[in-house]
Amino acid sequence: MGTKRKKSEATSTPSELSEEAPARPNRTLLGWKSPLEAVINKKEPSVFRNKEKVLVLCSRRIAYRKQKDLYLWMAKCPSGPSVKFLVNAVHTMEELKLTGNHLKGSRPILTFSSDFDLQPHWQLLKEIMTQIFCTPKDHRKTKPFFDHVFVFSIVDNHIWFRNYQVSVPHHGTEKIERGGLDKMTLIEVGPRFCLNPIKIFSASFTGQTLYENPLYVSPNQVRAAEKRKKAGKYANKIKAKQRRKMHELSNQLEPDEFADMWNE
Repeated sequence: MGTKRKKSEATSTPSELSEEAPARPNRTLLGWKSPLEAVINKKEPSVFRNKEKVLVLCSRRIAYRKQKDLYLWMAKCPSGPSVKFLVNAVHTMEELKLTGNHLKGSRPILTFSSDFDLQPHWQLLKEIMTQIFCTPKDHRKTKPFFDHVFVFSIVDNHIWFRNYQVSVPHHGTEKIERGGLDKMTLIEVGPRFCLNPIKIFSASFTGQTLYENPLYVSPNQVRAAEKRKKAGKYANKIKAKQRRKMHELSNQLEPDEFADMWNE
């Protein structure tokens, strides 16, 4: 028969129960955040902070969603500048189902339309996107060849993005001649999206406003205008009914002499 445990072994002492591991900080998608830091941040004004808003190993861009609208920040941390975009016309690769394809980790060729050299704010945006999307020299996690192209073009003061595969027809192990650009073709891979620049700031997520888009209209204003338009239709119906009643009261019909003919 098994021996019973002693009372001292079965129960732990009060000192052992009181010794608990310290609470671990909450882990979020933006990194680790301690409870003390959360209390301090509540007292500070609600502004962007580089250490909280920028992802690890991604110190030059950040995207966040506000209800139905998608905004994109591109920033050079921590000194700046930074740009805020409104993202429109997003079409994913799963949605498009295009035939193009390229290897993961390969280097892209960046191409910009000639409109980027016309005005200073477009030149600044070109430089920021070049630093973000261009692969650093001797990067360990990239392959040493180019097989796709990132295309940035300006149409209606919006930046349109396309991704194409560089396809060269060849057979088996046959080598491709250098400079044979006539044989190369571009096949779209996806995704597609449109960037509407809102403001350019001198610092990272803050600072002096270097440029503000005069043609930008907030999506909240667009939705409010649509609601007012729908509300206007209902108000017009109510006014039409009131006008009809006033017309009937001011133009009453004479009593019909044959109205009670069949009641007799």
